[in-house]
Amino acid sequence: MSLSQMQVFNDYIMPATIVSLAQMIDKFNAGSAGAITLSSEGMTGDFMRESFFASLAAAQRRVDRYAAQASASATDLTELTRSSVKIAGGFGPVRYEPSQMTWLQRPTQQGVAAASTAFAELLLQDQLNVTIAALVAAIENQASLTNDVSASAGMTYGAINSGHALFGDMSGGIVADVMTGTVAHKLIGDNLTNGTRLFQAGNVNIIDILNKAVIVTDAPALYEAGSPNKSKVLGLVSGAAAVSNASDVITNVETTNGQTRIETTFQADYSFGLGIKGYTWDETNGGASPSDAELATGSNWDKVAQFDKLTAGVIAVADADQ
Repeated sequence: MSLSQMQVFNDYIMPATIVSLAQMIDKFNAGSAGAITLSSEGMTGDFMRESFFASLAAAQRRVDRYAAQASASATDLTELTRSSVKIAGGFGPVRYEPSQMTWLQRPTQQGVAAASTAFAELLLQDQLNVTIAALVAAIENQASLTNDVSASAGMTYGAINSGHALFGDMSGGIVADVMTGTVAHKLIGDNLTNGTRLFQAGNVNIIDILNKAVIVTDAPALYEAGSPNKSKVLGLVSGAAAVSNASDVITNVETTNGQTRIETTFQADYSFGLGIKGYTWDETNGGASPSDAELATGSNWDKVAQFDKLTAGVIAVADADQ
């Protein structure tokens, strides 16, 4: 691979990555029913703050038209703030030998395609895993939004349904359930053995999980080792989490001497923003450029919505071994 070919590789790998990532984002957003939205828009600074007015439900009162006049307490119009946080990551360095490409008579474009696709896939995986970890932490930190049956039962439709019920009359706003492949197949097994045929159309058993979109992913945060081991299912509303890609994806290709053959390394730095509906990132306790552990700490996500029903969703927790 000549020096000019190396420059082509470096110049085009980032645009190719962005194109690949955009295609994956569109597919994911369509499949998640908008519960977790991925965006290619950038985020400036360590935090992005949004302001909104607090509910004025306390200002509503009953009036007796025939009673004597009396003073009424005023309700202050209060403005609240919600913060999203920027998360930094890296990819590589990935090392290879340029002579391998010329030896195998492979065109430069194959290297660009392979590296950009791999980077885009891993970037999307990182975004999804981090988002799910943050959602699990934030929601499970709220007892009123957590249905935990892990002390006595495994994951069932009943456990998930009882989790949805925590949203009361707004449970219909839950558009997607997020679960591991193991849990999904356990529920499918329940469908297949369902004596009352609740999920049968003609002679075909339908895979249906409470008539919601299902995001099946073995994200680490959906399983917790311990006594007992726990499996977790998130029930999310539309816009539960928003991920914004920053424009500071930086790639670099460097060729060095000193070995028996010339070596080249590819490396990338990237960042993305994360916000959770009804919660704000605690800028003091969580800080800027947080680690995975900090993002997965529930106390770093402060609930700012005045009502549970205006938050990202609910969570069901069960014994993973039952």
